[in-house]
Amino acid sequence: MEKLKIGITAGDINGIGLEVALKTLLDKRLRKYCIPVLYASSKAVSYHKNIVSNGQFDFLPLQSADHLNKEKINVVNCWQDTVNITLGKLTEEGGKYAYISLDAAVKDLQAGKIDALVTAPINKKAMQLAQFPYQGHTEYLEKELGGNSLMLMVNDELRIGLATNHLPLSQVPEALTKELLLEKIKVLNLTLKRDFAIDRPSIAVLGLNPHAGDEGLFGDEEERIIRPAVVECKKNGILVMGPFPTDGFFGRGTYRKYDAILAMYHDQGLIPFKLLSEGAGVNFTAGLPFVRTSPEHGTAYELAGKNEADPESFRQAVFLAMDIVRNRREYEAMHANALVKRHQEAEEGDPAEFEKEAS
Repeated sequence: MEKLKIGITAGDINGIGLEVALKTLLDKRLRKYCIPVLYASSKAVSYHKNIVSNGQFDFLPLQSADHLNKEKINVVNCWQDTVNITLGKLTEEGGKYAYISLDAAVKDLQAGKIDALVTAPINKKAMQLAQFPYQGHTEYLEKELGGNSLMLMVNDELRIGLATNHLPLSQVPEALTKELLLEKIKVLNLTLKRDFAIDRPSIAVLGLNPHAGDEGLFGDEEERIIRPAVVECKKNGILVMGPFPTDGFFGRGTYRKYDAILAMYHDQGLIPFKLLSEGAGVNFTAGLPFVRTSPEHGTAYELAGKNEADPESFRQAVFLAMDIVRNRREYEAMHANALVKRHQEAEEGDPAEFEKEAS
């Protein structure tokens, strides 16, 4: 099996990002399946390795990802500065070097030097102090990589996408439109097929208001926006149902009947997800031309430097990134072969019929 090149960003150097990344990479079994490429600096990595492993962590320092060692942990030095690491503190420097690491990794992802990207947590306020002009990773990646992104939380039994990401709750109703939901449902349907190898995926859509509006008694967004989007997607061949009242949907276990769920806003999706995933969930940015995952947690400043952070979510993020890359390649190869076959059949039959099918 081909070893995939997995790029890993440093995240906020004052948080637990490098700790959970190094704990993940200490497991030599992981290196049987991938070539880790950590975008940071040798000094920052050395500082954090003394916390997690008493210095027993060998890596190869590099100036670029042009010539990676297939058997070692590669550290691409994104900065040479001597940085004052202040564990557990929100600082401009924490945002600055997280930004530098992310930018370098994304450039290599675009250049094909790495196959997928796993991002360590950032602090949004620290990133703002460092002049990062986006709300978070998802918005930055959509701008830099293209595509129509969908924040998708994933574990072994649950996938929850978000119609809106990091918005104040007061702005969610105005942001929701039929066009937005049509786009998000279509992206979710494609990613289930392409990235998770589900031939005929089923999707549940949640309502916005209590009791999904209760026929307009508690709000009309369900009847005016959400249901029309669901109906149109059904007409286009997508197996989608809803809108469902959120409390009963999760309380009665209805979520188990669907391959994925689309929530209307951040906490509506992430609260049940984190309760059910028990620290092993992954954030996947669907809808991009490249694969990016991250752990479900944040910088956890309160744990930084204590060697207490659980690396399970980060480890799952690495393995999910590899699975998605392979699934996507298989899907694209299969559909490319199908197109060639249809072309050959068209040459033997009616060309006009092939043009009709291809369009």
